[in-house]
Formats: sequence, structure tokens, C-alpha cells
Amino acid sequence: MVLTWLTTVNLELSFQSVIWGFGDIIDYSKQYLSPNFSEFLKYVKLMGQTLAIALWGTVLSLIVSLILSPLAAKNISPHPIIYQIVRELLNFLRAIPDLVLALIFVSALGLGPLPGLLALGLHTSGFLGKFFAESMERVKPGIYEALKATGASFFQIAMFAAWPSILQEVAGYTLYIFDRNVRVATILGLVGAGGIGLELSATFGFFRYDQASALILIIMITIIVIDYLSIWLRKRIS
Repeated sequence: MVLTWLTTVNLELSFQSVIWGFGDIIDYSKQYLSPNFSEFLKYVKLMGQTLAIALWGTVLSLIVSLILSPLAAKNISPHPIIYQIVRELLNFLRAIPDLVLALIFVSALGLGPLPGLLALGLHTSGFLGKFFAESMERVKPGIYEALKATGASFFQIAMFAAWPSILQEVAGYTLYIFDRNVRVATILGLVGAGGIGLELSATFGFFRYDQASALILIIMITIIVIDYLSIWLRKRIS
């Protein structure tokens, strides 16, 4: 209780303001009750662009992870120093938020889908690389030892022992990351990284709440459909 009270005081949280402003919140929310679908085809095209950003961001993440994860698996990494460097690199990629990366790439490359794609790909490669590396570390040691006994190189061990042993985990984690990237790609659009989020930001800026409502509905429906498809695919894989 004391900690909760101290946190409330430190953050200057005023629940009284929320209660007093409840009426204003209701009035503001009413502006979203009449969605305007007059530019429906444009919105669908932008949603498709957002899905493409999420997809190619996931592909980039997968490519980077395929290269780095065997180096970050302690039981097959060619050298402890390489293992430590790659592990810290994956930690670094996970530590930088998507939005920060998107802002950096937007500043460097300008508005559009490319900054969003790069931000998603680099950030989530930190997660996929960690997931894959830990999966490789859980593989039965005998599988690796059998190949090492034949004089197999690190590359051969990764290709013919590590990856085949974790294919199910690779598929499951990749689907999870894509599902997550669809949501985040929408948010990245708010900072200029392309897709439907950029249009949503513009509608808020011009107080076109009816159009914003239509965009939000399209985003919600798309995410729900993707979520159900992802669950179905993960069940099929398992």
C-alpha cells in the first residue's frame, strides 16, 4: 500500500481528474461512432502495405537470425568470444525499441515503408536469434557429438544437426513474430514509417475522427483475422 501511494505521488497521478473528465471522454468517444468508409479501397491498400511491411520485416529478421543464432548457441558456437559478442549483439537489438529504430531510419531514409521494415527486422531479429539459439542449446548433445566425431565443421553441424532438430520451433516462433509485427507495423506508421498508421496519424492531425474510426475498424478486423490464422497454423505445425 505504501509503495502504491508513493508511486502515485511520484508520478503525480490524479484519479480525480479522470473522474471529472469522464464526461469529456464520453463526448470525445462519440465522434468515432460514425465511421466513414468513403475511401475504403485506399484504406485496404494501405492495410496491405502494413501487412507487407510486417511480412518483409519478419523475413529480414529470419535471415539475420538464421546467420546469428548458431553463433549464439553455447554448445555449438565456434569460440566463447564469438558466442559472447553475438549474444550481446542480440541483446542490443532487443533493447532498442521499434519506435526508436523507426525514428532513426525515417530521419535517415525519409518517410515510407522501408524505415518500418528495417526497424521491425532488426529489432525482432534480437528475439528470434535468442529463441533459436536457446532451442539449439536444448537439442540432445548426442546429435552434435555424432557429427563432431566425423570431423564435421561448425557450418555442417549447424546445417545438418542444429537446424533440422528445431524446425518446429523455428516455424512457431516465426509465426509468433509475424503476428506481433502486424500490430507493431501499424504503430510505426504513426511516426512516418509507412502503411495505414501514417494515414491514421494524418486523420488525427486533421481531426477527421469519422475516417479515423474506419481505419481503426479495418486494423482491428485484420489483426483478429491474422490472430486466428496464426493460432490455426501453430496448431497444424505442432
